Amino acid sequence: MTGCAWDRDASLAKGELFCRSARARGADIALFPEMWSAGYTFFDPKSEDEREHWRRQAISSDDSFVTHFRKLAAELNMAIALTYLEKWEGRPRNSVSLIDRRGEIVLTYAKVHTCEFDIECELTPGDDFPVCELETEAGALKVGFMICYDREFPESARILMLRGAELILTPNSCTLDRHRIDQFKTRAFENMVGVAMTNYAAPCNNGHSVAFDAVAHTPGIPEEFSGRDTLVIEAGESEDVYVATFDMESIRRYREHETWGNSYRRPRLYGMLTSDEIEQPFVRKDATR
Repeated sequence: MTGCAWDRDASLAKGELFCRSARARGADIALFPEMWSAGYTFFDPKSEDEREHWRRQAISSDDSFVTHFRKLAAELNMAIALTYLEKWEGRPRNSVSLIDRRGEIVLTYAKVHTCEFDIECELTPGDDFPVCELETEAGALKVGFMICYDREFPESARILMLRGAELILTPNSCTLDRHRIDQFKTRAFENMVGVAMTNYAAPCNNGHSVAFDAVAHTPGIPEEFSGRDTLVIEAGESEDVYVATFDMESIRRYREHETWGNSYRRPRLYGMLTSDEIEQPFVRKDATR
């Protein structure tokens, strides 16, 4: 979708329309692009009035905007991953709430890797990577989230995998070039999870919402002959509803015998990955830990 900026009523109406269309096409989960309630729109940093107006766009999980989609999820018997600028103590958060098909919020995730080098320094980063079990008409599955910049850090998908995620949903708002799309594909490959990312359509961003499954090789055939394209679907740049179908049983069987994921890791050697020390050329004055 293209965003509606700070027009929350328009975002609600458009979001409902697209959810209904998704359900009509057989979707079990509808995934919004990043910070849908505010159209991933910020403010002129030179204007304190605009900053305050932007902060007033933040909503809590009991806001009528969220409760509307909770009722819609129950009506449609479909899960909805709803994104919004979340009201928080101090600076707001960039969050997604997963609403199950009964209308209950089963998980809320706030973007951990905020873009501190840009306007997202106005956000409070999240502090965890939760995973939950989501019951769908097609069966239960374990779901986690990354939001946009999170997917550029392998640690994000890795910890979700370690916590049992089988599907990682990723709201997004940026230009998706081949490097970023291939990077996202790698997250699925190295963790043996399904991944799906929804981006804003042009001209807000450039579309190319994309999904990959985890099954990189055909079981029973030697790997040198069995490599397969894991692309499930890639959208164009225009607005539309795209349905990505994941064969979860196939992914689960694949995870039982393949070598990636958590089978052969040596975490006792990875201590440096949690070090706060930063050396040149990676020192940035605006970075926090």
